[in-house]
Amino acid sequence: MRYFIELAYDGSAYHGWQVQPNDISVQEVLTRCLSTLLGRDTEIVGAGRTDAGVNARLMVAHFDVENGIDTEYLADKLNRMLPSDICIYRIRAVKDDAHARFSATYRTYHYYVHHQKNPFLRSYSYRVPGKELDYALMNKAAAILYEYKDFTSFSKLHTDVKTNDCQIMKAEWINLKGDQWVFEIQANRFLRNMVRAIVGTLVEVGRGKLTLEGFRRIIEQKDRCSAGMSMPGNALFLVGIGYPHDIYK
Repeated sequence: MRYFIELAYDGSAYHGWQVQPNDISVQEVLTRCLSTLLGRDTEIVGAGRTDAGVNARLMVAHFDVENGIDTEYLADKLNRMLPSDICIYRIRAVKDDAHARFSATYRTYHYYVHHQKNPFLRSYSYRVPGKELDYALMNKAAAILYEYKDFTSFSKLHTDVKTNDCQIMKAEWINLKGDQWVFEIQANRFLRNMVRAIVGTLVEVGRGKLTLEGFRRIIEQKDRCSAGMSMPGNALFLVGIGYPHDIYK
């Protein structure tokens, strides 16, 4: 039987979601705890992989067991065993062919920025130095993303993906309060480093260093070196993953 785990984590202490040969990862910690509780080695497959330092308000992963389990009991035992920076929301039974990664219809990310020095924001928001950005212009640039599918310019180099095509469903800067803003972006899939590279390039637009046509040319060049800097991972959150309703039992 197959189950989905819905969880959250603070990525500060981890080298991303995916198991790494020499660094601690969220997947490694969760796999170790789940395998201990189930009494056998258990493979966990995530909906995607967040980079080092990136956080998740919602990550989904699946695992298989031979017999049915008490999902509430297992979720509670996992929460007791896991470190305080990883939290299990719930475990849900799904159809046998449901897949945490391939069944997902969209993912949503948030990237947080602020301008005034604030010690209570520094861990989960990026302080943009200098004068406040032109967010209206940045939203015009973000709307250009809807016109394209190939986002090679915003992808980490030398990855093993077969295509750099993504369908952007939402891309918008939203004012939270005062000088605090969040960039919300939703797509059917994301490339490695894609959100942080897009945000870094949009910041260049907001600073007046890049025009709307310049932003468009960067996308069309399909060259990562032409885009802006990759923003720090601590201000990035995976916040939503969508699935068809009929995959759940």
